[in-house]
Amino acid sequence: MQFRDLQAQYQKYKAEIDSSIQNVLAEANFIEGKEVKELEEQLADYVGVKHCITCANGTEALSLVLMSWGVNFGDAVFVPDFTFFATGEVVSFSGATPVFVDVCHDTFNIDPLKLEKAIQKTLAEGKLTPKAIIPVDLFGLPANYPEIEKIAKKYNLLILEDGAQGFGGNINGKRACSFGTAATTSFFPAKPLGCYGDGGAIFTDDDSLAETLKSLKVHGRGKDKYDNVRIGVNSRLDTIQAAILKVKLKAFIQHELIDVNRIYDYYQQRLKGVVETPIIPDGYYSSFAQYTIKLKNREVRDGLQKYLKQNGIQTIVYYVKPMHKQMAFTNLQLDDDEFPVSNELSEKALSLPMHPYLKEIEIDKICHSIRHYLSHV
Repeated sequence: MQFRDLQAQYQKYKAEIDSSIQNVLAEANFIEGKEVKELEEQLADYVGVKHCITCANGTEALSLVLMSWGVNFGDAVFVPDFTFFATGEVVSFSGATPVFVDVCHDTFNIDPLKLEKAIQKTLAEGKLTPKAIIPVDLFGLPANYPEIEKIAKKYNLLILEDGAQGFGGNINGKRACSFGTAATTSFFPAKPLGCYGDGGAIFTDDDSLAETLKSLKVHGRGKDKYDNVRIGVNSRLDTIQAAILKVKLKAFIQHELIDVNRIYDYYQQRLKGVVETPIIPDGYYSSFAQYTIKLKNREVRDGLQKYLKQNGIQTIVYYVKPMHKQMAFTNLQLDDDEFPVSNELSEKALSLPMHPYLKEIEIDKICHSIRHYLSHV
């Protein structure tokens, strides 16, 4: 049983996807073809922002925004400790310093109370200048933007929403990738909206920022490709991926987002009281990039994962190492005791198969296997 069944999705939309790819091949406009612009317009309309700028991948989407903001040496950027490496990596790549913040036990997202304490501590130390916050919409659930925005306003900080896993989620109807000054997402194949390779996008209502991003992603281009007004990078979404995403976006809006939330309900009905199941706060809606449970400890978690694998059920541990334990950040000399929740989640969290094409009979098998294993430990 696959963790995310991309083959089932392809078989359902094979004719449309194949036709879209063939159209690009026939037109032979593989870079910045019309499908890219059409996709950007559709994405911006769905999210509810003025501008969508596509790029090569989700990591570069984050980097491009930090470049546009001039984030550099001496700046502090606040990042959740329990997330994928890229969110902290882009900060270091820009020359700035990532300041990791522990997360909430229930939502897995950055803890606003600890965020403010981290900002105050950074200001008191006086070595770095607080510049931005990068909240992550982990596992499909938007971060607590109502509180984060209050904090950002209080300390005059920029917000860059990392919606790589959150595309499709919302808070009281306001969609993920529309929070903060800018937001990004990833089209990595396993994401809620994924292509058949790498891809990413940036969302913003800021006209000036949008123009700078369009320039930066194509070698700092000015009026044409041989007019370079700034130092940029080469970070474009290719036309074939855009054509694929146009088909997938339609499916995502029509039924996939609804289907993963229906599957969430199935899991909740069968696993509540058996394990710690995901909590969705009132007013929040998740796109369920992952369905993540918590077990008693690492031994039980790892044992369950091994047992499920023996029964043909694929699971993944997100994340074995929190950010503060990554070797690449050892120079920051971080105190392990400052991240109790991240440390706990790395020991207890296990993500189960989750995708729009998961069948109820498969969910029954997964949940029966979990109950059976836990009844014997």
